[in-house]
Amino acid sequence: MARRHLLALRRCLAGIALSAALAATPAAADDADRRQGERLFRSQCVGCHSLAPGRHIAGPSLHGLIGRPAGGLEGFGYSPVLEAADFEWNAETLDAFLAAPAEFLPGNRMVLWGLAERPRRQIIRYLEALAADAEP
Repeated sequence: MARRHLLALRRCLAGIALSAALAATPAAADDADRRQGERLFRSQCVGCHSLAPGRHIAGPSLHGLIGRPAGGLEGFGYSPVLEAADFEWNAETLDAFLAAPAEFLPGNRMVLWGLAERPRRQIIRYLEALAADAEP
């Protein structure tokens, strides 16, 4: 009998733990995506892009990227197609660009064949978090 109660108690506790984990999942997932996005950014992007204002490498600084017009950063020599682009960088445009830069904007100089959906989402979430942190 005691064993049956112990099993019932374990199931109950497992259910409570699962409920708590599911309730915390969105925030925890967002935070985990942001941390993974930072790791991915450091391994995939920092060779060509800086997050420091005005510091350009092979690509433009990504400081303040979210909400910025494409090709609109002073002091960087964009490709003609990016200079002529008429859109703003946001989650949707970044997602499409990082999925297939040459298809999204033929003639750009981005040296990237494309990222899978999850790494794109994580990098974008990281860049969005940086933009949110920078807001007054």
